[in-house]
Amino acid sequence: MEPAAPVGPARAAAIKLSEAMGAVLQDPRRQRRLVLVIVCVALFLDNMLYMVIVPIVPDYVAHMHKAGRPSANTEVSTLQPSTPATGSANMGNTSESPKTATESEDVKIGVLFASKAILQLLVNPLSGPFIDRMSYDVPLLIGLGVLFASTVLFAFAEDYATLFAARSLQGLGSAFADTSGIAMIADKYPEEPERSRALGVALAFISFGSLVAPPFGGFLYQFAGKHVPFLVLAAVSLFDALLLLVVAKPFSAVTRARANLPVGTPIHRLMLDPYIAVVAGALTTCNIPLAFLEPTIATWMEHTMAASEWERGMAWLPAFVPHVLGVYLTVRLAARYPHLQWLYGALGLAVIGASSCVVPACRSFAPLVVSLCGLCFGIALVDTALLPTLAFLVDVRHVSVYGSVYAIADISYSVAYALGPIVAGHIVHSLGFAQLSLGMGLANLLYAPVLLLLRNVGLLRRSRSERDVLLDEPPQGLYDAVRLRERRVSDPDGAPRSPSAPFDECEDVYNNYYARS
Repeated sequence: MEPAAPVGPARAAAIKLSEAMGAVLQDPRRQRRLVLVIVCVALFLDNMLYMVIVPIVPDYVAHMHKAGRPSANTEVSTLQPSTPATGSANMGNTSESPKTATESEDVKIGVLFASKAILQLLVNPLSGPFIDRMSYDVPLLIGLGVLFASTVLFAFAEDYATLFAARSLQGLGSAFADTSGIAMIADKYPEEPERSRALGVALAFISFGSLVAPPFGGFLYQFAGKHVPFLVLAAVSLFDALLLLVVAKPFSAVTRARANLPVGTPIHRLMLDPYIAVVAGALTTCNIPLAFLEPTIATWMEHTMAASEWERGMAWLPAFVPHVLGVYLTVRLAARYPHLQWLYGALGLAVIGASSCVVPACRSFAPLVVSLCGLCFGIALVDTALLPTLAFLVDVRHVSVYGSVYAIADISYSVAYALGPIVAGHIVHSLGFAQLSLGMGLANLLYAPVLLLLRNVGLLRRSRSERDVLLDEPPQGLYDAVRLRERRVSDPDGAPRSPSAPFDECEDVYNNYYARS
């Protein structure tokens, strides 16, 4: 009998790595953590790509505009980072009107920045039901693949049309990756406070990606060229997709059988739920100041406080610390007082409103940074409190399938970021920056009391969803299966699921519509 051939060091290391990965995947808790890491990387990547073009595209579009002019002596001003609406302060002598040239560039850049959110807004009503039918891993893989293609297209774009196509393609990828990622976290962490903690970690990655992307993109753009930042992000998306394939194995027969979800509530019925509508309105309202200030505040800083390029580029970066602090504080409070999620959201809206109103009064860099930190702190309170509330509402009032409800949340964000780059500049030019900030602050302050309508949501008892019934008590025959699908879920004592609440007057209308549909 011949002795076994010696195993090389590389092969031995590969075998040990494979065994370790197999052991990790067999442990449900470790597998759940790996899924959380994959989703967080996907969200981080999407927001990096969303913001990395901020210091790159304005300068790139200006150079393309310059190259397209016949005059060799034409000078085009470079737009400042983080502002699709800037450029009115630094205008060179051109063969056409300087104001006309600058406004033309502003319109192009504003449309380019908004195209991602606009397409995401259009696709989300379709991606939500698709995610409900296909489970969460396959749509997440599709989203990562589309983000990879969008990033590569950005890297090699040489004209405005290609940039527009790449930006729009990113919106398509985000509609699948963001929605399925958040829904996957809600599904993997069904119990509180673990769900709030996991969603808080995801929000921290979103914030970090948004705030670190402009310095990252600007540095690599200046010292390594336009291609490098996009190629780095493309490599990250490819690695994350491969890790998802290894961990989730979305196309295996076992995974497909395990992910056989019940039929989720249609997205239009979820939109008719008054509690979900209140949450969606709060998510839109709280993100409007951030979406409207990002494209306008750099020009205002230049005109008001003669801010340098460094100050304009770094104004948002310190806000990462209070955002993470807000996430941490909300998670800790929700663990001890879970029925007060509405209060944390209302407090966040009040902080956002006050901070937005204070911004126009700032006349130096330090007070402005403090105001922006307060703004991001309030957004963290609202997002961290209300995203788990959406999953809880689906658990107690509908079927525990989360694709459509988080598509509604994504629609709420997309409304703000679709309007921001296009509308904010026009409001500033017609009414002024102070009026814009005061209007957004007042809207948040007025919406905060609306969350009182959610005060009884935390007192609802988590009912056994259809998915739990199907797993624990399988029907004995066809008649039982049909009856199970048609009956309404109630509490074990037979009482109606919904308690006395502010929406009791419209509850009958909602239920009658649900029954007729």
